[in-house]
Amino acid sequence: MEADRARFELTAGPIDAAHLTGALADSAAGACVTFEGRVRDHNDGRVVSSLEYEAYERMALREGAAVMVAALEQFPIISAVCVHRTGHLSIGDTAVWIGVLSAHRDEAFAACRYIIDEVKSRVPIWKSEHFAPEIVPRPETV
Repeated sequence: MEADRARFELTAGPIDAAHLTGALADSAAGACVTFEGRVRDHNDGRVVSSLEYEAYERMALREGAAVMVAALEQFPIISAVCVHRTGHLSIGDTAVWIGVLSAHRDEAFAACRYIIDEVKSRVPIWKSEHFAPEIVPRPETV
């Protein structure tokens, strides 16, 4: 059943990458490819202090599941999981985690890339960046 082999989740809590990776187990898998998208401290030359992700949950879960099923149909993979955060995230937090099992690394890498690209373009999750205040030099007084 496809739901057993591929799943998409939203979570408001921290993503435990070690636990998720450990849960990906199958003796037929010769490859386990994982991806972690993390909150960085800059964007477009500005200092980022944090991020917020907001999702239209019902539609995000439906579309995310469709992405995962499409990955199963397009790539010879054993299983795949994608977990995306919502809410307020700090610098260094994992915002999205993907794990793919396959017999061979090539299809695992390709499926992982496909999943992140499709999630970012199709799933209704919006990111708001919070920037550190810009320091404006004070004029000198005479």
